[in-house]
Amino acid sequence: MDKLTSRQVKQLKSEAHHLNPIFQVGKNGVNDNFIVQIDDVLEKRELIKVSVLQNCIEDKDSIAEQISRRTDSHIVNVIGSTIVIYRKSKKENKIEQA
Repeated sequence: MDKLTSRQVKQLKSEAHHLNPIFQVGKNGVNDNFIVQIDDVLEKRELIKVSVLQNCIEDKDSIAEQISRRTDSHIVNVIGSTIVIYRKSKKENKIEQA
């Protein structure tokens, strides 16, 4: 998978700004069912936020890496306890890249 350019990251950060997290990672961490759900939503939305709860044992950066690797997606940003993930849809592109 091609790496995102700084211009693309900037655009995706600005588009993600108004989004609310739609997934939460808690004490159970990242499991197969969680990955399947994220995979489905990425195909529909392309850009999502994932919130890491305080009771999560794992580090937010390692969670972001796991999600990215297992869903073949890009980590746009990890800020605070929020991870922004992007993957271009195979069927319909909603986000035009600069």
